[in-house]
Amino acid sequence: MNDKNKLYFGDNLRILREYVPDASVDLIYLDPPLNSSAIYNVLFKEKSGEESAAQITAFEDTWQWSQEAEAEYREIVGRGPRKRAD
Repeated sequence: MNDKNKLYFGDNLRILREYVPDASVDLIYLDPPLNSSAIYNVLFKEKSGEESAAQITAFEDTWQWSQEAEAEYREIVGRGPRKRAD
């Protein structure tokens, strides 16, 4: 099986540690507005095209830059390439 261009869904660190070999990732892209403390919903429209009151929670942003996150960042950066975006 070719693992190139594979999409994983879950907690980033858990997925990387369990399923992804070291030194094998070219890009991790995160799109949500992080650290906003907001709840983001998926909005639905009725067949008529009008917005519906029906919603489901897409995700709740509970991300925080903690000491654990800082330690993980420093560990990863310490093992990684010399150049990185700040």
